[in-house]
Amino acid sequence: MSSQERYTTPLAELESTIRTEFDTVFSWEYEQQRPALAKLYAKGKQQQWDAAERIDWSLELDPANPMQLPDASNPLFGTRIWERMTETERIETRLHAQAWQLSQDMHGEQGALICTAKIVQTVPDADSKFYAATQVMDEARHVEAYARLLHEKVGLIYPMSPPLQTLLDQVIADSRWDMTYLGMQILIEGLALAAFANIRDHSANRLAAQVNAYVMQDEARHVAFGRLALRDFYPQLGESERDEREEFAVEACYLMRDRFLAGQVFERLGLPLQECLEHAENSELLRVFRARLFARIVPAMKEIGLWGPRIRKAYEDMELLEYANVDLEALTRDDELKGEQFGGPLQPAPCCDPAA
Repeated sequence: MSSQERYTTPLAELESTIRTEFDTVFSWEYEQQRPALAKLYAKGKQQQWDAAERIDWSLELDPANPMQLPDASNPLFGTRIWERMTETERIETRLHAQAWQLSQDMHGEQGALICTAKIVQTVPDADSKFYAATQVMDEARHVEAYARLLHEKVGLIYPMSPPLQTLLDQVIADSRWDMTYLGMQILIEGLALAAFANIRDHSANRLAAQVNAYVMQDEARHVAFGRLALRDFYPQLGESERDEREEFAVEACYLMRDRFLAGQVFERLGLPLQECLEHAENSELLRVFRARLFARIVPAMKEIGLWGPRIRKAYEDMELLEYANVDLEALTRDDELKGEQFGGPLQPAPCCDPAA
């Protein structure tokens, strides 16, 4: 059975081409120039794993609640719409909401695959090209894992959400190599880590939790790559150039915050769209969840030097400034430790500060 038969939307209706124009840069300096990046590259090589072997695909998902997530994680939980539903309708809502989330994860990983291949072409130094090459393989493996989970276990795929599509279009089309890092390595992958952690830590289904735990081990390393590259580069830019990047980051954060409203699910299920969106927007649970999604982005933005009045004002308005001093290295170590606790053939070394 093809992917087409699992999609909620005909594939012919989905836009799949992004026009791009950027330079491909050769680097003639082959001697490693940055020890911290060389260490990250070595770790990227050592921590490769096979999604077909490391993940236990004999495990099944629960038909009534695929990832066995608490109903409180559903944006409609506790509303009049949810209370009026029959148990059969609630099962269908759980299936579609979770299929939608996993679909966004899969599409986002393909976006990361494309962006990292672009980094190999556009970044000027060989050290970064080497590490980015390991990430290309990582992202292909992640797409493979989520695609297999959706095709074999869920049987339902949603198209990419409009906010995620808009952001990926902008990141992929921009010709500047640092904008690819900023958009993908810092913003999109920083948000993805928090979303994956929600499944890893709250799913009672071992297969769903396992996939996300293993992917997170790689993603934490990817965000470290972006931080390492940009905190060296952004101090070299003029104020106007940093302002431009801060403005892009602010717009991207609002787009990503809106990514989790799941309007596609409400429409697919024939639910009253505006009422559902209002419930989602006003849900205290979703407000807290969406704020926590930025726990890794805010301190990373501060670390790389994009911390002017514009970005701080936006984060204050979004009630995110409390995350500015989050210990990213502690989160990274925790991501790797939790991945190891699921077992499997790979036993990666504990993560460390990429600058160490």
